Amino acid sequence: MSSYHHPSRPYVSIPQPPPGVLPPGAQRPTNPSPSTRAYTPWAFEVTSPPFADDQYALHNPWGDENGSPNTLRHRTLSLVNLPSDGSRTPTPIGSLESSALNPPFAFPEPQIYRSASQRASGHKPSASDVSNLRLRRDPSAVSIRSTSSSYYDDDYGSVSNESHGEEERLSNNLSDISLTSEEGLAHFQSGELPDNDQEWHRLVPPEAIEALGKIEVQRQSVIFEVFKAEREYVSDLEAVQDVYITPLMNSQPPIIQQNRIQGFISEVFGNFSQILAHHQRMLGALFARQRDQHPLIQSIADIVLDTTLKSDFRSAYETYIKHYPLAESQHRKELRINTAYQSFIQSASSDARIRKRDLITFLSRPVTRLPRLNLLLEQILKLTDKKYEHPDLETLPIILGILSDCIKSTQPGIEAAESKVKFWALCESLVFRKGEIIDMDLYDKGRTLVYSGPVSRKNRSEGSVTGSWSGSGWSDLSAALLDNYFLLTREEQRPNGTVKRHLMSRPLYLSFLRLGSFTSPPETRKEHPKDGSVLSGILYQSTPLYPFTIYHGSSKQSRRYTLYVPNEAMRRKWHNFFVDAIAVHKVRQEGNMFFAPDTLSRQFFRLDGGSNGSKSIGKITTAVPFTYNGRQFLAVACSTGMYVAIRGRETFRKLLNVQPTSMAAVQSLGPKIFNKFIVQANNSLLSYPLDLIAQVASGQAEPKVLASAVEKVVSSEVIFFKHLHIGQRVLIVYAVKKLLQVTLSLHVLEVMDVNEATLNPKRDRPGSNKTSNSFRVFGDAGYAPKDAFDVTPLVKTIGICARGGILIVDPTNIAKARVTVVPDFSGASNNQPMANLKSRVDALKPLGLIRSDSSELLVIYDTVGCYITKHGTPSRSSGYIKWESKIDSFAQRGTHVLLFSAQFIEIRDILTGRIVQVIEGEEIRLMYAGPTPDTHEGILVAMRGEKRNNDSEGDKNSKDLYEGDVEKIVELQETSEISAVRTPTTALPAMWEEWDM
Repeated sequence: MSSYHHPSRPYVSIPQPPPGVLPPGAQRPTNPSPSTRAYTPWAFEVTSPPFADDQYALHNPWGDENGSPNTLRHRTLSLVNLPSDGSRTPTPIGSLESSALNPPFAFPEPQIYRSASQRASGHKPSASDVSNLRLRRDPSAVSIRSTSSSYYDDDYGSVSNESHGEEERLSNNLSDISLTSEEGLAHFQSGELPDNDQEWHRLVPPEAIEALGKIEVQRQSVIFEVFKAEREYVSDLEAVQDVYITPLMNSQPPIIQQNRIQGFISEVFGNFSQILAHHQRMLGALFARQRDQHPLIQSIADIVLDTTLKSDFRSAYETYIKHYPLAESQHRKELRINTAYQSFIQSASSDARIRKRDLITFLSRPVTRLPRLNLLLEQILKLTDKKYEHPDLETLPIILGILSDCIKSTQPGIEAAESKVKFWALCESLVFRKGEIIDMDLYDKGRTLVYSGPVSRKNRSEGSVTGSWSGSGWSDLSAALLDNYFLLTREEQRPNGTVKRHLMSRPLYLSFLRLGSFTSPPETRKEHPKDGSVLSGILYQSTPLYPFTIYHGSSKQSRRYTLYVPNEAMRRKWHNFFVDAIAVHKVRQEGNMFFAPDTLSRQFFRLDGGSNGSKSIGKITTAVPFTYNGRQFLAVACSTGMYVAIRGRETFRKLLNVQPTSMAAVQSLGPKIFNKFIVQANNSLLSYPLDLIAQVASGQAEPKVLASAVEKVVSSEVIFFKHLHIGQRVLIVYAVKKLLQVTLSLHVLEVMDVNEATLNPKRDRPGSNKTSNSFRVFGDAGYAPKDAFDVTPLVKTIGICARGGILIVDPTNIAKARVTVVPDFSGASNNQPMANLKSRVDALKPLGLIRSDSSELLVIYDTVGCYITKHGTPSRSSGYIKWESKIDSFAQRGTHVLLFSAQFIEIRDILTGRIVQVIEGEEIRLMYAGPTPDTHEGILVAMRGEKRNNDSEGDKNSKDLYEGDVEKIVELQETSEISAVRTPTTALPAMWEEWDM
């Protein structure tokens, strides 16, 4: 194996502190005698293939302490006595590395100081020593023969007289010099060496430095820097454990509450101790190598490789670095809210090991350690001669690859954590408008900040009736795109340094976000100087701004935003982030549906004649499912009559020529069997046998048999009717309005069991209305406001929906029941939030109410919802939830409420009002929600079918796309959580005694 030499490079001076100046905590060396000096051994076994054999041993040109040349080899040390926790006897370390937040530094060649005071007594170098020195300076001057026991052969063969003369001169010059510098090395490893002496060239005589050559001096200096940086790094990590973590855990009284301290230590300091254990082991091995080979260190690559190859070493760093932004954020947050923690941090900074550095400096040390180590090893590799076979040429690239992969793998995690920190800061700074309840699910673990940045917006013209935009003024805003919402805020700097972000508009849910133009030409903004000078109103600077437009899918005009950014690149960036966020949001919605849509009828109900000559059926007005003999049927009414089909079949049979506006299938409730199919047509209530309807739909009977089986339940002017289950009773509540009557007459019928109805004779209901023996009049008729339009069921009572509010009555005796109107705003005169809520809902249409939990109900209006107590008064500080669209109906299933508008179905959590799913369509109408909210039946919805695009071959193969205008029936079926049990919202009847619920 050939020898190697180092080509010369320019000298670069490393700045040194003033001589004699000691850092805090450092002491001058006491120069103990060799006989009294002792080292603490480190129990390590370093195994590395490049140095395992004697053929890679390197002759020490300086000789051993006895004056004879020796062969340097990497020691084999034992791991037997190594503590399992990686701890060791602490060594005082005074000199610490500069702040971890400083940028990476270069590694120049040190300045060489020559001084007579640096000469030390020692042995006279032998001829072999001098030959090795000469070999390093000019390898071509001698012949080299490799052996199995040394890196360089001791037998150099014959040399000229000139060579002998040069050897003699070097021998005479180095006769009085000792190059082992053990005293200085001991002080360095113990941290007792002054800062200005903590350089490799200060521990080596100048004559030896000249003998080595410029490149090797640089290489040894960088290797020494590795020792120094590792010692200071371990010292800092130990200081964190001793000065911060342990006192926080043991403080009395506690600085942080006992129930929070473990979580806080884990959040802020993470796996600090795991990283410390790895580096304590590596530092011990490095110091052992330094004591063995100083001043000429052959290599440290095997030690670093042995450490970095450990999988738990890399995983420890990946875990810590990815979590670091969260740790810093948690520390800063605690500083803001906890005065005791502030005092603790201030007192800890006075510790000699801390040297008034901030805790964040120490928290960031593991983040910067691997990149700095990587730079040092790269420098060592550059200074290793490539012409000759040095082991570092093989080992260092492996280490650099490992470190580079580890650093790269942490980058996505760091970016995600930094995004999470920014997201938390955004959440904590948001200021919502008073009165509105907005649950954006901000603290879900999967919530992320996709992008944020400053935007500008034109101010509206003052006094403008149309609300047009004016170029006379601009607003500087901050926009934030989350993975579920888009926010537009105005930032406010508070005197205490905090930032508050006021919402300038309601958060825009991504399911409703639509992209407008992103290609409009730039506009000019005139910016006047803000120095307050006389000419500031005249002078201005024109700045181009690039607009883009977004809008709300349900409020295209009223919620349309044109925002401006400084350049085209930023506009494209916003567009890309919008597209990506909307796509990801859509995929998540489709993969986590709370209600899954299933199309029951695809192309039967046509609004116009199809190309194949099919007839127009008409617009769907109502639909109801029912079951007979285990078979499921679907009855659908439209302008041309009533049609019934077996579920799953597209072929419907026309059963009735009447045009029903509402239908109900009364089947069974527990042991009771009713067998009634009720139809509201021509302002009358008609009843048909349910089994006969099923037989006709199955083709077992002709439609004409239904004419003889019809029962006229009510023949008066029926405005609306509702099929309800109250307790164990099946009720039909209907409203009648007679000529010249200013109020509605409200009636209740109880549907009789089939067996009970056959035992009772047919009887007439008092008054003009006739009824069969299948229905029994339930109490006396009552009165309802003339604008009443619907009935909503509760547990034991019903709510009559009218413009003035919702009337809560007992359906068993409407005429004599106590009437309660909700919400109850009787206290609004003394309660401003309640007065604000009253003024907001007075003009709205109440659609009904549902139970939220055991103490609250949710009142649903067409544009908002509000919570009330069991006494009917507004709760939650009279707050309200604003729907994304104006709705016309709703349905409850379990813990969710479904809100139906023409284009969207909003599915929200009843307890919080949070949006969990949005279903989009055209001309959406609720057809069937069941007689009680506790049912698990599917919800039937009618909507417009999607038209097929004749230009798209892919569309032609889709069974959900149709030619012409088609309406379809879709069933929404509640899904179940995977590995979880969904508990429906229920309330004990005793909780609703006020309303007899």
